[in-house]
Amino acid sequence: MDLLNHFLIAMPTLADPNFSRTVTYLCAHSEEGAMGIVINRPLELNLGEMLGHLDIEVCDHRVGQMQVLQGGPVQRDRGFVLHSPPGEWDAMLEVAEGIAVATSRDILAALAEGEGPEYSAVALGYAGWGAGQLEQELAANAWLSGPADRAIIFDLPFEERWDAAAGMLGVDLDLLSSEAGHA
Repeated sequence: MDLLNHFLIAMPTLADPNFSRTVTYLCAHSEEGAMGIVINRPLELNLGEMLGHLDIEVCDHRVGQMQVLQGGPVQRDRGFVLHSPPGEWDAMLEVAEGIAVATSRDILAALAEGEGPEYSAVALGYAGWGAGQLEQELAANAWLSGPADRAIIFDLPFEERWDAAAGMLGVDLDLLSSEAGHA
């Protein structure tokens, strides 16, 4: 099962505070493990503040006001830029047609100048799973998974992304109980 370019949608029963009520965009998935970026956890930090710490001057006011996401519990001091279209950046992985993730300073500098990709989301940290770990969590019903949607990643307000991602699968998360039942 290849979950590249899929959403992982936390089930209401997932109690881990790192992932409760999250939507994670999977950027890599193989036998060795998986890596993704949580797309609905804004930090109390905007991109202008983050870029200031990197000594990158922000010329585009709208970019400076963008909220930075808490991308996951691993390497929380490392930046990741989900973006579309992919373009040509120093350290970039094209995840799917039209969506890539970059980790290089050049894309941040381009965003600050107002010359970055048309769509972008900047996150600190990522979510990672070792070999077989994600598959075990899926088998334990910790997550729903389904194909990713660019509009949910880049256009929807953060607080709507969890319900919208589940809704794409025909699931209303409000109707799922956290209680286990027996017929």
